[in-house]
Amino acid sequence: MARPSIFDFVGGEPAFRRLTAALHERCLADPELNHPFSHAMDPAHLEHLAAYLAEVFGGPARYSGSLGGHSGMLRIHAGQGTGQDYGVRFAACFMQAVDDAGFPDDPELRSTLRRYIELASAEVVSYGPAGAVVPPGQPIPRWGWSGPVT
Repeated sequence: MARPSIFDFVGGEPAFRRLTAALHERCLADPELNHPFSHAMDPAHLEHLAAYLAEVFGGPARYSGSLGGHSGMLRIHAGQGTGQDYGVRFAACFMQAVDDAGFPDDPELRSTLRRYIELASAEVVSYGPAGAVVPPGQPIPRWGWSGPVT
């Protein structure tokens, strides 16, 4: 029998809302990450991030449908600058937030989430320098239990 999508396995949209709330708190507590997370953000930022991550892991295409897909997410972060170890710190906060959010303690799940967030963080950091240009029309990456889904 095939495993459910990661989205379904972790508990759907409520689980991703818990994850993004926990991630935000972790980033605020981090001495390197707290600066961008402590400034005025779009009040719907956490909801949008939850929709983005849910879509990545098999949930509905709400982010793609209304918020610009992957290119839209990257444009939000492009040119904002990043610290030397921003991606590594963010990935660590993400994995701690997975625990905080009560995701299942499943080694395959944890491995897939870690691989995703490490690659995603590195990509976001690559667009951090001033003047970075994000190519339009990039679809949101989709991840399953074995990694990226093509």
